[in-house]
Amino acid sequence: MSVPAGIAAGHPATAAAGLEVLADGGTAADAAVAAILASCVAETVMTGLAGGGHAVWWDAERRAPETVDFFVTVPGLDAGGRAVEMVELEILFGTAPVVYSVGVGSCGVPGVPAGCDALWRRWGRLPWPRLVEPALRLARAGVVLPHAHAAVLAMIAPVLTMGDGAGIYAPEGRLLAGGEKLDQPGLVCALELLRDEGAASFYSGTVAGSLLGLVAERGGILSAADLRAYRVEHGTPVVAGLAGLRVAARRDLNGTIDTLGRLPTLAGAHPAERALAFAAALAGVESGGDTTNLTVVDAAGNACVATTSLGVGSGDFLPGLDVHLNSMLGESELLRGHLEPGGRMASMMAPCVAHDHGMLVAAAGAAGGSRIRSALVQVLSGVLGEGLDAAEAVRRPRLHPVAPLLHAEPGFDEDALDALEAAGYDVRRWETRHHYFGGVSLVSARGAAGDPRRDGVALLL
Repeated sequence: MSVPAGIAAGHPATAAAGLEVLADGGTAADAAVAAILASCVAETVMTGLAGGGHAVWWDAERRAPETVDFFVTVPGLDAGGRAVEMVELEILFGTAPVVYSVGVGSCGVPGVPAGCDALWRRWGRLPWPRLVEPALRLARAGVVLPHAHAAVLAMIAPVLTMGDGAGIYAPEGRLLAGGEKLDQPGLVCALELLRDEGAASFYSGTVAGSLLGLVAERGGILSAADLRAYRVEHGTPVVAGLAGLRVAARRDLNGTIDTLGRLPTLAGAHPAERALAFAAALAGVESGGDTTNLTVVDAAGNACVATTSLGVGSGDFLPGLDVHLNSMLGESELLRGHLEPGGRMASMMAPCVAHDHGMLVAAAGAAGGSRIRSALVQVLSGVLGEGLDAAEAVRRPRLHPVAPLLHAEPGFDEDALDALEAAGYDVRRWETRHHYFGGVSLVSARGAAGDPRRDGVALLL
């Protein structure tokens, strides 16, 4: 079976933007850029233009994958070692409170504009302004806030309603609810600048000037030198075997690719056997953070999977542009080792592709911080190892271990849960399906699917 051309994403408007560009003759890179920019309008509780990300590209002609790192870098090249104070906030993710540090000092050097530019220049075909068009239309008209996104908004409201964010996310003195329209008029100006000045607007142009002015006003350390030094990095992914196939991804903080490599083939396994295998393979600590993911395959068989994020956001918005700054330096789970100015920050993002002797079989990514690995491992096992179609694999209940608990979505086989408890796991049974368990976007030879936990959709060309 061949992989169909199409897109899976975390918001209907994001997917529609990518499909529109595919239908216009764009490559998977063109469609991914259009969809990323659209997500920076439609999914601003998850991501934004001042965020960072990672992508993996599958080249159908070369039959080879390549990673694209456009995650944030550490500012401070001109700071002389000066530290910046941050504001600490406690936010509940799942059942665990997570402390975040926000404010302008938490903002890393943005990578999303440069990443979009790099994808377009390397593998794109359509003119740059054409790729900005769908996002601009969304910004001008406003966009519906899905119910799953409204739930995330409620969770991180203390950040998103700081300062100018209150007028966006609580315009009438209350938080927007699912199904209501999200208006961000400043993004029209930001996207027009991005269209006319290119990605350079964020690094040496008009948006850069606004960013540097805000940071200086609020005592931050991000400087013109930090913006000038930013570079997208291309690399070779690491590879693991799963069910006789090769899965390629970047090596993320959670070790997703290593987990896939040690997962047994579960075709025909009893539900209890499968649950025990997942629980044994997955382990880790709880972390939050908001991300979104999209997966695109074009008619030529090229694929692009991109994951982007703002963290929870710093609470600072560029005046008149409605661009929310990222909070990556305040995300405790990303602070590994010494943070050197100009250095890349670590990430749990794990966009990946699976192939069989050079033939693309699946392209997938996930959102959800520490749950990215759990979600991807279970979905890829279902599609690649157990023969499920894409929609079934994405819908299937998931588990996620956070010692001493093992979280399980409703619908899990009771015999499997009993077996987990007999094996010593303290199982917490959730009453409803929840965005806590991650959001997978998948396009494969067994169909395509967006994750219903995030109100995601899949659209085929």
